[in-house]
Amino acid sequence: MLDRRRVVLAVTGGIAAYKTAFLARRLVESGAQVRVAMSKSAAEFIGPQTFAAIIGEPPYQDLFGADDVSPHTMLARWAELIIVAPATAATIARAANGLSEDLISATLLATEAPVLIAPAMHTEMWENKATKRNIDILRSDGYRFVGPNEGELAGGDVGVGRVAEPEEILSAARAILEPSARGLSVLVTAGGTREPVDPVRYLGNRSSGKMGHAIAEEGARRGYEVTLVTTSDLPVSGGIKVLSVETADEMKAAVDGVEPHIAVLAAAVADFKPADRASEKLARSEGLESIELVKTPDILASLVARDDGPITVGFAAETGGVDRAVEKARQKGVDLLVYNNVLEEGSGFGTDTNRVSFIASDGDVEEMPLMSKSAVAIELWDRIDALVDSRM
Repeated sequence: MLDRRRVVLAVTGGIAAYKTAFLARRLVESGAQVRVAMSKSAAEFIGPQTFAAIIGEPPYQDLFGADDVSPHTMLARWAELIIVAPATAATIARAANGLSEDLISATLLATEAPVLIAPAMHTEMWENKATKRNIDILRSDGYRFVGPNEGELAGGDVGVGRVAEPEEILSAARAILEPSARGLSVLVTAGGTREPVDPVRYLGNRSSGKMGHAIAEEGARRGYEVTLVTTSDLPVSGGIKVLSVETADEMKAAVDGVEPHIAVLAAAVADFKPADRASEKLARSEGLESIELVKTPDILASLVARDDGPITVGFAAETGGVDRAVEKARQKGVDLLVYNNVLEEGSGFGTDTNRVSFIASDGDVEEMPLMSKSAVAIELWDRIDALVDSRM
């Protein structure tokens, strides 16, 4: 809970501003005292009266004309946390360059409170070199970031740049105002391994790494020291240590080099690999009657078997009922197993959503509804935090 914590919610001009109304409601429900500052362009997307009804007082909209002589310094001093959501590319640029030409940029320049940025923009703007430079500057200045996510954007486009969901931003705010991770280290694995047949071809699976990356991001937001071992090239927030791998053997070697307090193995690791890898591309004309397969190392089992091993969370992507996953949880000796049926609509590889069941070490099953992978990560971390509180 954010009981009586003082939060300034800065809303800038983007279609994602409508989501900030939901965020304001969740902050209020969490006990926070909220004041809203809106840019003039934000009011083109959502009316100030919406926020007034949610927080109980009208938002601040300008440097001039308000009852306060200096609204930007008042907000800057009052805030224990400032959240900029959505944060446009222009807002990020103004903050990075120390400009103070409107209420929000002036408030950011005047505050000593932590600042949480939730970017929202089209992919081309997010990937622009100028935006990347500005974000690097802000991160080096201590600004925190949540998102952006990949998904549907304005105008029907799809890509990276979608604002983080309200629950993600709320979780990040809690991590800043109520840090509870106590310096614990976390290992997360993500993505599907690729087992080479020759320099061109490989055996693999459809895993995108989205679930594992969402878990790593949520862990970092909660203050854990996260190492992400991944086969994916999805964007990663600053502060997360990334080890890029491709094969199961490479992932095993990377995992062996980490001594975590908590391990969340969300990667879809191949169970088998070719016994021999051709040094040159195999020619179709020469034919290939069969590929001999051998088992890959069991990374999960190796972690569970460690002396004073970490709290361990495994994943089971199945194509049938939950019974097989329950048996796997018992056999593997994990503290928690996350099961999903990849044949279920919205719950397969590459989607932005997932429907999972959490399986405890005693076989107890807790089914969850279909939700975004970021929301699944939040639910998972709530359960991991409970395990931490009971054991550490």
